[in-house]
Amino acid sequence: MAIFVDEKNKVVVQGATGHQGVFHIGEMKTFGTKVVAGVTPGKAGEEVHGVPVFDNVQEAVDKTGANTSLILVPAKFAKDAVFEALDADIKTVVVITENIPFHDAMEFVHYAKYKDAVLIGPNCPGIASPGKTKIGILPGSIFKKGNVGVASRSGTLTYEIVNALSEKNMGQSTCVGLGGDPIVGTTFIDALNAFEKDKHTKAVVLVGEIGGTAEEDAAEYITEHISKPVFAFIAGRTAPPGKRMGHAGAIIARGKGTAESKIKAFEKADVKLAKFPTDVADLVEKYG
Repeated sequence: MAIFVDEKNKVVVQGATGHQGVFHIGEMKTFGTKVVAGVTPGKAGEEVHGVPVFDNVQEAVDKTGANTSLILVPAKFAKDAVFEALDADIKTVVVITENIPFHDAMEFVHYAKYKDAVLIGPNCPGIASPGKTKIGILPGSIFKKGNVGVASRSGTLTYEIVNALSEKNMGQSTCVGLGGDPIVGTTFIDALNAFEKDKHTKAVVLVGEIGGTAEEDAAEYITEHISKPVFAFIAGRTAPPGKRMGHAGAIIARGKGTAESKIKAFEKADVKLAKFPTDVADLVEKYG
């Protein structure tokens, strides 16, 4: 089992002929992802790693049956790309693009909900269900099929933690990169709810960071709705008080959003906390 994505996803890559598109189409196909189409306006008829390229998403859907879109276009084109995918009745959209204006993200996140679609991101590394599919830029070599669910606001920390789990022979059911922006389509709560319902997932790892209230909200949800063991790591423990760190998601206000606030919330929810990323695997091995 897996959450959000599996072997049934047929992926169209928007921005297929750019450097990132070409590279990651190859990487996804190596992982086993069904990449069936690419889209770059004006490049119809070309191929990328044997994948046909179309001028627009609707044509790609009509010709290949694509049901999932990976957005790899520049930020100024991202909103239109997401709307195009949703209007073509794509039901799963993964937005890798960073630096998307807040108002653009607000519009397409709302539109995705209106269209009853799953939207992951923006500013995220994507999602992977080992043995089934990978949609995004996550390095495929670190994953191992298993029953630990991972949801993360961080990119590189996710790789480190997943790799540590795999090295201890604790594979993953699904790893979802939520993105670090203040406005994202899929939240910790969405992931927790899906992992709770997934019979194959036996434990859940959350990778959080300072800024926002996503972790505090997740802790409250865990207390009321989650029966499976949950583990967490919070990045930014050593950040100077009051300092705005990293990206736009790292905004601290009104006593919430600090590492201390998040740690206290998770402790109250009986979530096992790791001091260092590599400690997560040890905790899951001990208590999972």
